[in-house]
Amino acid sequence: MKRKSDLLNFLYERGYIHQSTNDDGLDGLLASKKIRAYIGFDCTAPSLHVGSLIQIMILRILQKFGHEPIVLLGNGTTRIGDPSGKDEMRSMLSEEQIEENKQSINKVFAQFIDFNHGATSVDNADWLLNLNYLEFLSQYGRHFSVNRMLTFDSVKIRLDRQQPLTFFEFSYMLLQAYDFLELYRKHNCMLQLGGSDQWGNIVNGIELIKRVTGNEVFGLTSPLLTTASGAKMGKTAGGAVWLNEEMLSNYDYWQFWRNVDDADVIRFLKSFTELPTTEINKLAALQGAELNEAKIILANEATTLCRGVEAAKASMETAQDTFSGGMGADLQQVKLEADSLKNGMPAFKLFVAAGLCTSGSEARRLINGKGAKINNEIVTTETELIDGSYIQEGKIKLTAGKKKHAIMMVV
Repeated sequence: MKRKSDLLNFLYERGYIHQSTNDDGLDGLLASKKIRAYIGFDCTAPSLHVGSLIQIMILRILQKFGHEPIVLLGNGTTRIGDPSGKDEMRSMLSEEQIEENKQSINKVFAQFIDFNHGATSVDNADWLLNLNYLEFLSQYGRHFSVNRMLTFDSVKIRLDRQQPLTFFEFSYMLLQAYDFLELYRKHNCMLQLGGSDQWGNIVNGIELIKRVTGNEVFGLTSPLLTTASGAKMGKTAGGAVWLNEEMLSNYDYWQFWRNVDDADVIRFLKSFTELPTTEINKLAALQGAELNEAKIILANEATTLCRGVEAAKASMETAQDTFSGGMGADLQQVKLEADSLKNGMPAFKLFVAAGLCTSGSEARRLINGKGAKINNEIVTTETELIDGSYIQEGKIKLTAGKKKHAIMMVV
């Protein structure tokens, strides 16, 4: 379906949109004028991870199409915690921790968004911390139906699992709705963006603005991405894939993208790079080992956006050096019969076969101490079966500790 708005056409083409509150109305608005749109990010950790990257990419794209993104950092709402997708109440953070997290998270946005040309960063603590409780309830609480709120997934799923939900957390959606009202009043913000799990919160804000001002605003959600294996985007065996370099090295960030499943490559190229769709469609024709070319392009493009071109270049060179035997005395090269992986080999035995450990017990201790990696991913289970799916370009890379490496040449 062809739309009037070039921005909407692009977002749909690349798979960024899951739901829209009024697609035709938003299409007409985007085609006729420059608008402001926002996404909120709570400050629960010193960094966001790649699970938030699709929303950040949407803000970047919005700006490239001439609109003005607003980054809302939830210094205020972080003190409660969004119950969406959670089974229990979020751990409470001190004001100092929240502020430190906010400053750290801000560094990443500067990589993706130009705050010197229309983009704005705001903090909902500026208005939420000064609210008078009784005044807030009398002015805005009366516009919310508890019956309706109980039907939203963020609440319903928690209750269906018979997990407790405090009133403290239940009030989160009221405050997020009020955020949208404040941004509409102060910044003429017409659109809220978020992941699909935010649908209920977004609808609440739109309805509050309609009831208080009589005007229509809009909401747009993106899909919550999972990998081909069904894992949440941004989670690996080694932990979260953080966007901040202080939380995850440039090389490990590059390697995350380099090692994605074959089934995810083209989808991720559309969502997390700025390659033209025509180029991505050409890469989609690659099969088997040729897909490694597309994975390297994905790693370079995604790392360049988040960490800079030099970080991407250095990471690729390090990977090439590692797999070509350029690590000197710390690198061992060992041949391995392909048949030995036919039914899978326990991880601890593979480290013994590679000469990185002298015995099975030493290999088990290495793995249990989180010191073993295969293709730069931490091995979490000593008996994990390593099979042909681990082979990259005819090789498997093993790492023991920080300095001992082995390349297994599968023959």
